[in-house]
Amino acid sequence: MIHVNGEKIDFTKFPDGTASFRFNPNRVVPFEVDSDNPAEFEIAWKYEGDHECILLWYLVKHIRSILGEGTQIYLDMPYIPNARMDRVKNPDEVFTLKWFAEFINSLKFDGVLVFDPHSNVSTALIDRVYVQDPCDYIQEYVISDLERMGFTNILFCYPDEGAMSRYFSIIKEEYVYGIKRRNWRTGKIEGLELADKEKVIGRNVLIIDDICSKGGTFVRTANALQEAGAENIFLYVSHCESTIFKGTVLDASPIRHVFTTASIFHGNSDKITLIPHK
Repeated sequence: MIHVNGEKIDFTKFPDGTASFRFNPNRVVPFEVDSDNPAEFEIAWKYEGDHECILLWYLVKHIRSILGEGTQIYLDMPYIPNARMDRVKNPDEVFTLKWFAEFINSLKFDGVLVFDPHSNVSTALIDRVYVQDPCDYIQEYVISDLERMGFTNILFCYPDEGAMSRYFSIIKEEYVYGIKRRNWRTGKIEGLELADKEKVIGRNVLIIDDICSKGGTFVRTANALQEAGAENIFLYVSHCESTIFKGTVLDASPIRHVFTTASIFHGNSDKITLIPHK
């Protein structure tokens, strides 16, 4: 889904499947454009699939073809596609993140705003990137909501050492974290233990991480927290894939409620609160 200066672009298709759309950039520029006063656009892209890459290409090229190469265009892309594929180990693996970043860079945006990226590799590869961390979102929307509902004395929990190292220095709150037990022969996670689990007894706990697929790690973490004596357990993830409905987070886990942004989530559940992206 793509918006320009708040206006949704309606993409349609010709009978052969190729894209068709109309957009007059002059209509959304409230002043006369010249070399000293360039037009400025913000393209907001809520990723729904790789097919949108070519639509983004068409849109940016169209704007600059009409208003000139000096036109200032900023991309608001909260979720970075391909961020999981941030390294390759074998010659048959395709480094999709690298090639995606090369595509974004080729459009020469004046700035690219991303939210809580999954990997530092992605922000290293993208030119003129600006990163929003989740601290304000967690405090303003999650903690305040929980406190209004009477859940105080909140302890933060990072489900693994990767999440802990990513967040503990920017979220200045008391926390515990999970240590995964992995079968190094099969690569499968066989269990999870909590560091400093004595902190958990009688506490309301908020699990924090950047992305959720089916949520198996979060269920393991919640089970460990429950066994350690947690009173109530909640989950915040910056990016929640709709595959959460295929897991057991929402219907067979100790997690009472999930908070996430609308960066990539599609669906509805009474157990999920969508935080507005700003």
